[in-house]
Amino acid sequence: MRMRASLFVAAVAILTAGIAAAQQAAPADAQKMPEMGPVTNPVSGTVKGQLARFSKNMVAAAEAMPAEKYVFKPSPEMNTFGHLVMHIAQTNNVLCSKISGAAAPDVKYSESDPKDKLVAALKASFEYCTTALEKVDDSKLGDQMMLFGNRPASRAGALIFLFGSWTDHYGTEAIYLRLNGILPPTAQPAK
Repeated sequence: MRMRASLFVAAVAILTAGIAAAQQAAPADAQKMPEMGPVTNPVSGTVKGQLARFSKNMVAAAEAMPAEKYVFKPSPEMNTFGHLVMHIAQTNNVLCSKISGAAAPDVKYSESDPKDKLVAALKASFEYCTTALEKVDDSKLGDQMMLFGNRPASRAGALIFLFGSWTDHYGTEAIYLRLNGILPPTAQPAK
């Protein structure tokens, strides 16, 4: 019983010392923290803030896959890597057009197009999104639109869907790369 009490007292002493040290360090840490206030355009700003990151990683993933592996698919039921790259470019163009109200680029691709054409299409789709979304803000998040034929969605929903498609598609690119013994861009060692 005495041993438990001693352990308890020791634990409380260590915890108290830790709290005191943290309180002494808090003023310096507090000075480093930015002031927190309301965020202007939290939905559109967040999506646009991630656009450059996903563009960089998804294009780098498309460039990392060797040209001869653009026909690779993990199983017969799955799409080829070339189809995935084509699909990402098409999705970017459609969603960024719908969200912004700007006309989508009039381009045609095929999953059998060569790697250089598909990578160029992917780069162009991210450039288009950057331009198309530039003036988008949160003032019309509730506006309704039709996505992919007959699916009604709000502008907020379309922005969230766009961001979700980037995470999903990059994850798929990463799996295809790893199945071919290639580290995806975000798994590369720091340079």
